[in-house]
Amino acid sequence: MTTTYKIAVIAGDGIGPEVIDQGIKVLHKVAELDGGFQFDFTHFPWGCEYYAKTGRMMAEDGIEQLKQFDAIYLGAVGFPGIPDHISLWDLLLIIRKSFDQYVNIRPVKLLKGAHCPLANVNREDVDMLFIRENTEGEYSGAGDWLFKGQENEVVLQNAVFSRKGTERIIRYAFETAKKQGRSLTSISKANALNYSMVFWDQVFEEVSAEYPEVETASYLVDAAAMLMITDPKRFEVVVTSNLFGDILTDIGAALAGGIGLAAGANVNPERAFPSMFEPVHGSAPDIAGKGIGNPLASVWSASQMLDYLGHENYGKLVLDAIEDLLIENTTLTPDMKGTASTSEVGDRLVHILTETMPTRV
Repeated sequence: MTTTYKIAVIAGDGIGPEVIDQGIKVLHKVAELDGGFQFDFTHFPWGCEYYAKTGRMMAEDGIEQLKQFDAIYLGAVGFPGIPDHISLWDLLLIIRKSFDQYVNIRPVKLLKGAHCPLANVNREDVDMLFIRENTEGEYSGAGDWLFKGQENEVVLQNAVFSRKGTERIIRYAFETAKKQGRSLTSISKANALNYSMVFWDQVFEEVSAEYPEVETASYLVDAAAMLMITDPKRFEVVVTSNLFGDILTDIGAALAGGIGLAAGANVNPERAFPSMFEPVHGSAPDIAGKGIGNPLASVWSASQMLDYLGHENYGKLVLDAIEDLLIENTTLTPDMKGTASTSEVGDRLVHILTETMPTRV
């Protein structure tokens, strides 16, 4: 019997629809070559263009509509004229919080054929897995704006670290490191943030006692940013807060070939709600419609979706296909010094999968 996975697609703005189409193309090909499962994609027109027409980033009952799906595939959100805090808070963060997608997974891995700007660094030295707390912390949305427009105007932005939220993300990271046989590094800023980050470090130490087999390290975020560049090999599995994870993974993207190769997963491990998969890059409105957006991050996030759905062998196969394409160095978009179109990259990946799948699976 064929399994059907119901996937909600929010292609979003700018190059979002263009890159998402290539990920869908790849997922369809994997399903076709396997024959035991298939994808049923339902498209939702939400994003900044929808906001311009309706005053909302998504339908009023959007969360209820999305609950029925196995996963969500997101393109990119953001467009000139729509404030970034609206495009972010009224779509992406609502989904993350409503579906308790408290684990954000961002691989920072230098694939064969990808360019690293660092000198004297071996490819194997850049292989990190960032596990970022994804629903509270610095992005909790708590605060106030007092005396707006007056001389004594004051804004308060509160970071919220609950025992439950902090412990579960750190425990998830320990379980991941244990499963992979790798070290775990915690990144905080306890010397300056004397409540939230002292608490983070305390919880990390408490949970660490339950995993004596996992080698651990702990760094302040500023030192970690430096060490990611000067000694990246010391980082394997990394756990950190919402804000720090957001910033450091962009540094990681630069190390691992650029933002066009940066993928991300927003996961509810308990599977009470659908998880969401997205490229990390923005909507790039300056090149939207030109057919030159890089789809590789979108395809990589599709491979993460395959992992989540229990098809890790195909997730790896898709990642291998991306690596093969980079090694060939003939079908790349302009941001990677190539001349290929977005769809040509997708077509080439499908061709590579068709050629290699029988021998690799």
